[in-house]
Amino acid sequence: MKKQFTHKFVELMPPSLEENVLYISIECVVAIHLCACGCGSKTITPLAPSGWHLKFDGEKVSLNPSIGNWNFPCRSHYWIRDNHFVFIDDNRKNIKIELRNERKKKKRKKKLIPLIKEFITKKKK
Repeated sequence: MKKQFTHKFVELMPPSLEENVLYISIECVVAIHLCACGCGSKTITPLAPSGWHLKFDGEKVSLNPSIGNWNFPCRSHYWIRDNHFVFIDDNRKNIKIELRNERKKKKRKKKLIPLIKEFITKKKK
């Protein structure tokens, strides 16, 4: 199932959030939205090389990896792709596979950070 949303680039997050709006703050390095299922829970996605990253093509936004609201009563799980929330079926086997793959990717990215820092440091010398 897909559900369309809009996005807003903001410096600071507004005191109240609108449904179906992804708020993006480059200054605060975070994207925030109300849970896509409609439960109203605030979903915070800090942007980082080893965490969520944002893709903006000038019109639409996507976030990777998927959003898994496991601590919310709704336990919703979805992707944010091209200004759509794309819900993932609550099939436990598929979720475990997705999470395992996301953890592996995150570990690989974390291993790259010291190498990138070392490369940048050497370039400056």
